[in-house]
Amino acid sequence: MAAFVLTPEETLHWLALRMVPGLGTTGALKTLQRLESPQNIFRSSASELEAAGLSPAQARNIASGCSFEDAADQQERLRNAGAQLISLHDRRYPQHLREIFDPPLVLFALGNVELMKSHAIAIVGTRRPTPYGIAAAERLSGDLAKSGLTIISGMARGIDTAAHQAALHTGGKTIAVLGCGVDVLYPANSRKLYDDIARSGVLLSEFPMGAPAFPQNFPIRNRIVSGLALGVLIVEGAQHSGSAITAKLAMDQGREVFAVPGNITSKMSWGPNLLIKDGGAKLVQEWSDVTNELPAAVRRELVARAQGILPEMASGEAATVEAVEEPLKKLGRKLLNRLQVDVPQQLDALLETFEGVSSSELISALFDLEMTGLVRQLPGKNFVKVW
Repeated sequence: MAAFVLTPEETLHWLALRMVPGLGTTGALKTLQRLESPQNIFRSSASELEAAGLSPAQARNIASGCSFEDAADQQERLRNAGAQLISLHDRRYPQHLREIFDPPLVLFALGNVELMKSHAIAIVGTRRPTPYGIAAAERLSGDLAKSGLTIISGMARGIDTAAHQAALHTGGKTIAVLGCGVDVLYPANSRKLYDDIARSGVLLSEFPMGAPAFPQNFPIRNRIVSGLALGVLIVEGAQHSGSAITAKLAMDQGREVFAVPGNITSKMSWGPNLLIKDGGAKLVQEWSDVTNELPAAVRRELVARAQGILPEMASGEAATVEAVEEPLKKLGRKLLNRLQVDVPQQLDALLETFEGVSSSELISALFDLEMTGLVRQLPGKNFVKVW
């Protein structure tokens, strides 16, 4: 496996492999499996490359070294933009993405690359949303970001933009997966959002620096949107829209799929409504409908971070959560004994019941129970048990 940060020589070889004409991601991945590293691939003869499964034309293109000129140009563009190259063999490469059928050979990244390993939810939808769709995306994205989840989207107009902006507005983190080079501004009027994400989140692409936003790029990049996430939330989209493609990719990748129901007379509601109707997506009305479906270990980690027990850390580093949250578990058990399924109880009344417990402690315990799906909050800070 490569070093934590690629050396200039390693970067050049990975870029050269990415830029080989006619090779593509599938061809590069198969060759890597047999020859182990880009350096080994470029040291091989054309006959050796053919024996590894490449076509004669692909083998000649690699053996000629013709892609190194383009690779050197890409390396210079990376430096000028302050971007980084994350290879498939790099330890910073997100494990979730590595496990999909056709992971990107390399990722071009501008911003905080550590966010790629955080727990994330993708929020996608139409470029032509209704006011309802925008409101739903903003509310859910903001609430999910406040819960500690990173919000992933594609920085397109409409729902994508609303999701990114809401996450940033609440002080949360967001990842934009682009259908062009990370040094290309698209849409053209998104300069502020682009700069905000580069500063507080991360811009990602598998397309080379300077690559234009060709229409065919966007369905390709959607597998990265879903592949990075624990689940995908669809907010408005036509029956055969890009968001429907992303939902299908998420199902194929074993990710959770969620959808916000919409007006049955609106074409923009057909996509999410059909997903819900066919059982392909879980109906979402509030943020906890999403978090309740996440793995228990993820929910515990989010709770612990929200309570200030754990610092920010990469996914998979929460081995001490259960030990530090034990006092809160005891209070949570007391709350469950007190709460009823059919009689809402107001927060102030609960505070009077538990003498010696501060409001912050009680709120933290209630939040913990909400995140694990055992308690639901109703309007007016009223709480009921849900089992």
